[in-house]
Order: sequence, then structure tokens, then C-alpha cells
Amino acid sequence: MAVCVGFDLDMTLVDSRPGIRATCRALSAETGVRIDEDLAVSRLGPPLEVELAQWFPAEDVDTMAARYRALYQEHGVPGTIAMPGAHDALAAVREVGGRSVVVTAKETTGARGCVARAGLDVDDVAGLVWGAGKGEALAARGAAVYVGDSPPDVVGARTAGAVAVGVTSGPHDATELREAGAEVVLESLDGFRPWFLAWLARHG
Repeated sequence: MAVCVGFDLDMTLVDSRPGIRATCRALSAETGVRIDEDLAVSRLGPPLEVELAQWFPAEDVDTMAARYRALYQEHGVPGTIAMPGAHDALAAVREVGGRSVVVTAKETTGARGCVARAGLDVDDVAGLVWGAGKGEALAARGAAVYVGDSPPDVVGARTAGAVAVGVTSGPHDATELREAGAEVVLESLDGFRPWFLAWLARHG
């Protein structure tokens, strides 16, 4: 059976910060509510509603989340940039007949838009999942490895029984990722191919 590798999206496969900043500015302009976009992009990972709750009353969060996601198609997706090593990491999986899936807290439509904008060669996208919830999505797809940049990503991998690979391309350092249970920590996806091929030779 072909190996399946899961990847987080924001700050793992793509740098979505320019698009998120632009979307925050657009939402602020519409609502008159100031959002500190630099602070928002410094803590990517949790569901959107968690961040919006820092800026809007609880009763408005769901409405603002829906509006943000609509604005994201116009302002956020175009600002998406592939992270260093992302294309090569996906190519390494493809070259051995494997499958790559994106498992992300981002809403699925927005995530698919980012994947397409960055030209990423993936087989499936599962959105609106976070932490242990990512584990359910990974397990359902038979993922043997999950690559992410945050401790909740590591939790998702371990929940699925997948190898937890951390990358320090996001806001969390190697110590945080290892303390969360990451079995492997890479500085970026540039290091994925050699690790993956060596791992596959042992376990494939």
C-alpha cells in the first residue's frame, strides 16, 4: 500500500501571512474594529474563531468568521506563497508512489485556494480540524507521517499513530515541538526529502 503523508498548511507548506494580513485589514475596514495583523499572524494555528475572539464580542465571532472567510478568497488566497522546500517535499512523496494530504484548521475552500495558488501537488485537503481532531482526519486517510509547525500538529500526528515531524518554519522552536512529542524536527521542508527517504527505507 502506498505511503500517505499528511502536511499542515499555514507556515508548513505555505506562508499565508501576507494574505492573512490583507484579509485582516479588509475586515477592519468594513467593521471599524482594529485588528493587530502582526499579532494575529504571530499565532497562526488555532481555528480562526479563536483569533477573532480577541477582537470581537463573543456573540459576533461566528458572523465575523464567515465574513473573514469570504474576504479571504479575494484578499488572502492571492497572498499565498509556497514555503521553501514545499514543492520538493511533495515531489519526494509522489516519486515513491505515495499520497500527500493537507490537514489544516483553515476552512476547506480557503485551504484548497491556497494549495492551488501555491501550485502544490496534493491529493486531498481536509479543513476545519485542529489538534486531536487532525488525528481523526489523518487516521481516516491512513497517514503514516504528519508534518506540522506547532505543538497541536504534533498532538494530531500522535493521535493518529503517525510519525510526528515538526518544522521550525512557524512560531514554535525545536524545544517546544519536541516537548509536545515530535519524533523528528526539521528546520524547514528542505530537510524533508533525505529524512523521508531514509525513514521509508527502514519502514516502507
